[in-house]
Amino acid sequence: MLVDTNNLVAMTEANQNFSKVVRIVDESGMAVILKNNKPKYILVDFDEYEEIQAMKKEKAKIISETADLLINENLEAFKELAK
Repeated sequence: MLVDTNNLVAMTEANQNFSKVVRIVDESGMAVILKNNKPKYILVDFDEYEEIQAMKKEKAKIISETADLLINENLEAFKELAK
Protein backbone atom coordinates (compact mmCIF):
# COMPACT_ATOMS: atom_id res chain seq x y z
CA MET A 1 0.00 0.00 0.00
CA LEU A 2 1.40 3.35 -0.99
CA VAL A 3 1.01 6.04 1.65
CA ASP A 4 1.60 9.74 1.13
CA THR A 5 4.09 10.87 3.77
CA ASN A 6 1.94 13.96 4.31
CA ASN A 7 -0.73 11.65 5.75
CA LEU A 8 1.52 10.22 8.47
CA VAL A 9 0.92 11.30 12.06
CA ALA A 10 2.73 10.04 15.15
CA MET A 11 0.51 8.58 17.88
CA THR A 12 1.66 11.24 20.35
CA GLU A 13 0.81 14.03 17.92
CA ALA A 14 -2.56 12.43 17.13
CA ASN A 15 -3.36 12.34 20.86
CA GLN A 16 -2.33 15.94 21.36
CA ASN A 17 -3.80 17.41 18.18
CA PHE A 18 -6.66 15.26 16.89
CA SER A 19 -8.04 18.18 14.88
CA LYS A 20 -4.87 17.97 12.74
CA VAL A 21 -5.61 14.30 12.02
CA VAL A 22 -9.20 15.16 11.05
CA ARG A 23 -7.96 17.93 8.79
CA ILE A 24 -5.63 15.48 7.02
CA VAL A 25 -8.55 13.08 6.49
CA ASP A 26 -10.73 15.90 5.15
CA GLU A 27 -8.02 16.98 2.71
CA SER A 28 -6.66 13.65 1.50
CA GLY A 29 -9.19 10.99 2.44
CA MET A 30 -7.15 9.26 5.12
CA ALA A 31 -4.56 9.64 7.83
CA VAL A 32 -2.09 6.96 8.92
CA ILE A 33 -1.25 6.95 12.61
CA LEU A 34 2.18 5.63 13.52
CA LYS A 35 2.94 3.66 16.66
CA ASN A 36 6.62 3.14 17.40
CA ASN A 37 7.38 4.65 13.97
CA LYS A 38 5.34 1.97 12.16
CA PRO A 39 1.94 2.39 10.49
CA LYS A 40 -0.62 1.04 12.95
CA TYR A 41 -3.99 2.70 12.31
CA ILE A 42 -5.81 4.32 9.42
CA LEU A 43 -8.47 6.94 9.94
CA VAL A 44 -10.83 7.38 6.99
CA ASP A 45 -13.96 9.35 6.24
CA PHE A 46 -17.12 7.38 7.13
CA ASP A 47 -18.31 7.33 3.51
CA GLU A 48 -15.01 5.74 2.52
CA TYR A 49 -15.41 3.17 5.29
CA GLU A 50 -18.88 2.25 4.00
CA GLU A 51 -17.45 1.77 0.49
CA ILE A 52 -14.70 -0.48 1.88
CA GLN A 53 -17.27 -2.56 3.76
CA ALA A 54 -19.42 -2.90 0.63
CA MET A 55 -16.39 -4.05 -1.39
CA LYS A 56 -15.50 -6.61 1.30
CA LYS A 57 -19.05 -8.01 1.22
CA GLU A 58 -19.00 -8.23 -2.57
CA LYS A 59 -15.61 -9.96 -2.51
CA ALA A 60 -16.84 -12.48 0.08
CA LYS A 61 -19.93 -13.15 -2.04
CA ILE A 62 -17.82 -13.77 -5.16
CA ILE A 63 -15.50 -16.11 -3.24
CA SER A 64 -18.44 -18.04 -1.82
CA GLU A 65 -20.10 -18.36 -5.22
CA THR A 66 -16.84 -19.51 -6.79
CA ALA A 67 -16.27 -22.08 -4.05
CA ASP A 68 -19.81 -23.42 -4.49
CA LEU A 69 -19.28 -23.67 -8.24
CA LEU A 70 -15.98 -25.54 -7.84
CA ILE A 71 -17.50 -27.95 -5.34
CA ASN A 72 -20.51 -28.63 -7.54
CA GLU A 73 -18.36 -29.14 -10.65
CA ASN A 74 -16.04 -31.53 -8.82
CA LEU A 75 -18.42 -33.20 -6.37
CA GLU A 76 -17.70 -36.73 -7.58
CA ALA A 77 -13.95 -36.22 -7.21
CA PHE A 78 -14.40 -34.86 -3.68
CA LYS A 79 -16.57 -37.85 -2.76
CA GLU A 80 -13.90 -40.20 -4.10
CA LEU A 81 -11.18 -38.40 -2.15
CA ALA A 82 -13.27 -38.58 1.02
CA LYS A 83 -13.31 -42.40 0.95
